[in-house]
This record gives sequence, structure tokens and C-alpha cells, in this order.
Amino acid sequence: MKPPRGHDEPLRDHDDAVRHPVLRNEGVALWRQIAGRLQQDIAGGGLPPGARLPTEAELSQQFGVNRHTVRRALEELSRAGLVRVEQGRGSFVAEDVLDYTVEPRTRFTEWIRKHNKEPSGRVLQLKETAADALVAGALGVRTGARVVMLERLGLADDRPVSLARHYFPATRFRGLLDALRATPRITEALQAVGVSDYLRQVTRVSARLPTPSEAELLRMARNRPVLVTENVNVDRLGSVIEFGTGCYPTPRVQIVFEP
Repeated sequence: MKPPRGHDEPLRDHDDAVRHPVLRNEGVALWRQIAGRLQQDIAGGGLPPGARLPTEAELSQQFGVNRHTVRRALEELSRAGLVRVEQGRGSFVAEDVLDYTVEPRTRFTEWIRKHNKEPSGRVLQLKETAADALVAGALGVRTGARVVMLERLGLADDRPVSLARHYFPATRFRGLLDALRATPRITEALQAVGVSDYLRQVTRVSARLPTPSEAELLRMARNRPVLVTENVNVDRLGSVIEFGTGCYPTPRVQIVFEP
């Protein structure tokens, strides 16, 4: 009797046996069989959250099918939310979705640590600029007034979860630009210019497809939507101190409002 094929033996295609050949003429489409086997690997922990899946070519060889069949299986897993596709990087097992709860004090670091993940960030832009009509209206200043703008990519365990822009009235908060250069943490920078505490006054949420640059920064497919927020924060006296916009990848983040 021929011994079973070892798991680590070289792969062979076409007439030769492959490592995990699918069953033909069994009444179940080949792509469904492949999707089912990958789903079993994900559920069983063989493919943990965030793991990169083999390439389409590797899966084609592994299952003894053409790449179109593999692509159909991956599309099904993507629609089911089990796999995410990142442009230019490949397919990955979807991570747990983080609840972003909108509260009176919504702080990035606290949000990420609440999910037992390590927060970090990368400053993309930090400058003084002229306020456009949207920013000016939210901050209660004239169009063209000087504002401090901070754009930052937020990460949880080195995975991008937010792309945010924060605007502050420069005339009111002289020295804020230098404070943000010294520390990217907004709460600490605002304390350095006299704002001891601030609260969320308004949050507006919408959804759209990401721009090419947003998809690249957030490492997500362009055909998956992002959640977009517009936020206004005020000090203890109710004066507006910040207007912010946020962009969140739906494969990893959902926004929650609680009473």
C-alpha cells in the first residue's frame, strides 16, 4: 500500500498529485471547496488574524486548479469578511473589528489600549496653513485665517486604523505648532498652551470609497468603503478648540454611539 503523501513534499500540478487536490465531479463547485478549506484553516487557527495567504499562483498549484478558480474563492471569502485584499500586497486573514466608541472624551491611545493593542502613530503633515471654508466654519474663524494642521496615521499593533486631520486656530493657540513638534499627542500639546481638558461636541459620520492615497496608507482595497467623521471639540467653557476629520477602514473599524 502506498504511504500517504507527506505535508512538506514538493508540489506538482496537472497529471501529478497535488498537496490538497479538490474533488471533481462531487456536485460542489471547485471554488466553493477551496473557500471552504481556507475557511476551515482560518477557523482552526492555522491561518491567524493578519496572516498573509499564499499567492493566487501558489494556491492554484496547491489545489490543482487555475487562478480564476482561486480568485473566485478569495472573492467569496472577502465578501464574507474573512479575508481582506490589500492592493499590491496580497490577501490577508481579516483581523477583529475594533469598536470606536464616540464618547465625551474620545482619545486615540485610550481607544486602542481598550482593545489590548499597542497604539502608535506616524505624523504625515504638521504645518500652519490657511483655513478653507469648511475648516473656518467649524472653528468659527474667517476663511483664510491661520490654523495649525496635524495629519496623522494611527496604528494598532502596527496595523493602520485611522487617518486623521486636526485643525486648531493658530492665533488663539500661539505656540501650539512647536508643542506638537515636541509631542505628537494632542492632549499633551494642548495642555502646554493652556487647555487642560476638552470634550467632543459634535460627531458626523458618513461613508465613501477611499482615494488612492488613503487606500495605500490604510493598506486596504479601493473597493471597500471607509467611514469618515467630522468632529468638533470644545473646552470647558464651550469654545471650539479643534475641528477634525477622520478616515477609518471598515475592514478593521466600526463606529459606535452609546447614550
